[in-house]
Amino acid sequence: MSLFNNKYRVESIRLQNWDYSWDGNYFITICTKNRAMFFGDVNNGEMQLNDIGKLAAEYWSEIPDHFPFVYLEKFVVMPNHIHGIIVIHKQYYDGVVNDNNGSGKTRFQNQGPNSISSIVGSYKWVVTKNAREIELQFGWQS
Repeated sequence: MSLFNNKYRVESIRLQNWDYSWDGNYFITICTKNRAMFFGDVNNGEMQLNDIGKLAAEYWSEIPDHFPFVYLEKFVVMPNHIHGIIVIHKQYYDGVVNDNNGSGKTRFQNQGPNSISSIVGSYKWVVTKNAREIELQFGWQS
């Protein structure tokens, strides 16, 4: 562990020689700030999504609308985190981005190159923007 801005942080476990915009299957886990239960509760062994949990699921399903070279595999929303598999497959991608809402603007904030960090960053941005209309304290783990 090292210090950054007087806080301990864990060193990155990302592969140094891997370009995260390359084709591949990426298992993603994103946790809420302080592991707060923002997405709902588990009742009788079944996840019951609240309004923010429904937003998290809805926006996840829209990722391929904004990143057309992405396919989504399994995905689950838990009370304080999400798990999902994002498949980047650019071989057949024609380079045309479809905003899919007719406005000419995407609901996602596209950031830089089409990598896992830009896809996940855009997802987190749109969920945060809309979740804070429901719960001002909503946030993601750094």
